[in-house]
Amino acid sequence: MIAVFSLSIFHAQTPATNSSSKIYESIQKLNFLGSVLYIAAHPDDENTRLIAYMSNQIKARTAYLSLTRGDGGQNLIGSDIRELLGVLRTQELLAARRIDGGEQLFTRANDFGYSKHPDETFEIWDKDDVLSDVVLAIRTFQPDIIINRFDHRSPGTTHGHHTGSALLSVEAFELANDKTAFPKQLNKTTLWQPKRLFFNTSYWFYGSQEKFDAADKSNMISFDIGTYYPLKGLSNNEVAALARSQHLCQGFGNLTQRGTQQEYIEFLKGEPLKNNDDIFDGIDTTWNRVKGGKEIGDILYEVEKNFNFTNPSKHIPQLVEAYKLLQNIEDEHWKVQKTKELLNIIEMCAGLYLEASAETNYATQNEAIKLNIEILNRSETPITLVGFKTTNNVNVSKNIALKNNIKYNFNEILKIKADQQPTTPYWLNTKGTLGMYKVDDESLIGLPETPRAYQIEFNLLINNTPITFTKDVIQRYSKPDKGELFRPFEIIPEASASITEKVIIFNSDEKHHISVVVKAGHDNLTGKVEIQHPENWMVSPKSQKVSIAYKGEERSYNFTLTPPKNASEGVISPIVYVGDKAYSKELIEIDYSHIPLQTVLLPSETKVVRLDIQKKGTNIAYIQGAGDVVPESLEQIGYHVEYLITDEISPENLQKYDAVVVGIRAYNTLDDLQFKQQQLFDFVAQGGNMIVQYNTNRGLKVENIAPYPLSLSRDRVTDENAKVRFLNPEHPVLNYPNKITQKDFEGWTQERGLYFPNSWGKEFTPILAMHDKNESDKDGSLLIAKYGKGYYIYTGLSFFREFPVGVSGAYRLFANMLSLGKENTNTQEN
Repeated sequence: MIAVFSLSIFHAQTPATNSSSKIYESIQKLNFLGSVLYIAAHPDDENTRLIAYMSNQIKARTAYLSLTRGDGGQNLIGSDIRELLGVLRTQELLAARRIDGGEQLFTRANDFGYSKHPDETFEIWDKDDVLSDVVLAIRTFQPDIIINRFDHRSPGTTHGHHTGSALLSVEAFELANDKTAFPKQLNKTTLWQPKRLFFNTSYWFYGSQEKFDAADKSNMISFDIGTYYPLKGLSNNEVAALARSQHLCQGFGNLTQRGTQQEYIEFLKGEPLKNNDDIFDGIDTTWNRVKGGKEIGDILYEVEKNFNFTNPSKHIPQLVEAYKLLQNIEDEHWKVQKTKELLNIIEMCAGLYLEASAETNYATQNEAIKLNIEILNRSETPITLVGFKTTNNVNVSKNIALKNNIKYNFNEILKIKADQQPTTPYWLNTKGTLGMYKVDDESLIGLPETPRAYQIEFNLLINNTPITFTKDVIQRYSKPDKGELFRPFEIIPEASASITEKVIIFNSDEKHHISVVVKAGHDNLTGKVEIQHPENWMVSPKSQKVSIAYKGEERSYNFTLTPPKNASEGVISPIVYVGDKAYSKELIEIDYSHIPLQTVLLPSETKVVRLDIQKKGTNIAYIQGAGDVVPESLEQIGYHVEYLITDEISPENLQKYDAVVVGIRAYNTLDDLQFKQQQLFDFVAQGGNMIVQYNTNRGLKVENIAPYPLSLSRDRVTDENAKVRFLNPEHPVLNYPNKITQKDFEGWTQERGLYFPNSWGKEFTPILAMHDKNESDKDGSLLIAKYGKGYYIYTGLSFFREFPVGVSGAYRLFANMLSLGKENTNTQEN
């Protein structure tokens, strides 16, 4: 009896081009029975040079276990932050793995922001749960070799997440083979003991190239990761650079590199090496590794040795014979993995094209969707389409002999189940904690993304052997200006609702008109929409009827929100009622050209704040840097904000503004800003205010970021609740027009600030002092200097994080910064 296995594609994207070279490389990997697991903390921590080398030169099955999804980072290419940034960075990792040949795994740890010590990290993460996930990854992936990106022996010298990832890996190395450790996992996986654990060291960990050159390397293995791959026409470091450049939201697009280059790994644990030239020393990576494998290997090594690049389909009889033998081996791990690889090779050799394309890229419960099924055999191999089956177990019998290069199309109906849950990133389905995602379905833990809800099983006879290939339902379509495109097929709710503003700030008790946007998941949506609100706030009307004719159409429904007279905070949420069902989530699309379109459902919530705030000045120029919502936030409290591009910076244009605000990392990202610096300083000298938000000290585009000496550092305060001490309590910025108190530093999120200056000229006045646990005060978070008639202000305080979540004190302090020097004007506003 021959078991039937499936091969799935997990991304709706342009199908890969399967050349003879690619098929041959896949056969080489098929004939290597060894695996490597690379472990670090975040997206972009991984060493793509080493992952690419292990996958493409060694031919090992290679995966990267990223403990987090990178929610706590910044986004240089858009406004998606926090959970949405984590979704984007997950997809960037998957894009990188498609290039370097690796696989991608995760734990449930949430990137809560920078941490200075693993002890702090483990206080916020649930250490046992994250350790459990690392053990699960090892037991499931079964690596022979584990390589840590970071050194577990140096806590407190780098990001706590980094050192934490290494500490957990070292602990999990032996726990994975301990039956008393996380025993429930053994219901779905098995014990596993990796052979060796390494640390991916380099000169960076030694402080300099000179120190590393002088270090004892007797316990290290080195690789020339610049090796050239003629079958690809690329060197390994070129492949690695292309993979690393997928981390675009972190600004990691870079030049490719060529030429010899050494990479080092240091032995930490496990069976000592006898041969320092072979990471797999003493491990049988041939087909002899598995019982019954020799006969399979005899066939597949012959295919590799005499591979027909002109007509790979000539090997299908041998490949099918190996497939049948493979189903009889006892080692379930290698049977599943090598069956997946072998089926992929058979598919490529036959030139099979199997596709199920929906008429739309989304559907709702109970909906009937038209499918176009396309099947093509581009070889002389005798292949019969027995039929195909949907996820709903609807079988369609065909029994058609697939002739060489003759396309077969079938139109079918896909019925969406009545209880089908929407497709959305599984780790966001249930609210977690600051440090952990909550995953209710334990079978999903570790997966990079939510499995597709609907697939088509293509049941074929190849050389009279039944083989099934499973393909996700996708949408293939075209645009005149882009050509052929592919999108994932998603399940969405029949109704979703959103309020565009995620934070609404009221600086008076005046009413505010808000718009609720309702999106229909199917034609002829009818119901009503309401807004849930705090008791001391008023919404009118109470509800409105919803009637939307077409699927995908959006309609806006206007409400009036009245705040209380006194300071107050709360959350409002739109709810759409359709029949006896209530829908309170918003549908968000993350659409960038380098990743597949992502559809995310999140609770639709808007924070409302009745703020006791006063301000001076009206007109603000904003120079956008890496991207933030500071301009929109300032508009909420009554400022008129205009974006100013570098070409528009001139004395004539600047004279109409009360202040210029420079966005986060603008001096890292805007090359031309260096040529406008003196004009900005002149604006300050003539009475304007200039606020510069944080920049990194690496990659500055200007020589002098301020009119007086100012040196940036890596100083930061990661504890958002760190005590704030007023160094100059009488300074106007703490007193006018708003009296700043300790209460204004309550409720901050993720951090106090980052990349503070650590030295400055005598012209600057430091305003605040703060520090993390067991550290000295950091005084550079807010520096103010009088320059001519105006004020130059540099701040590393994380206003860009506080504004989007409606932190009242952040707004009040920023209004004071903008109001500096305007105490005697008559333009005060409430």
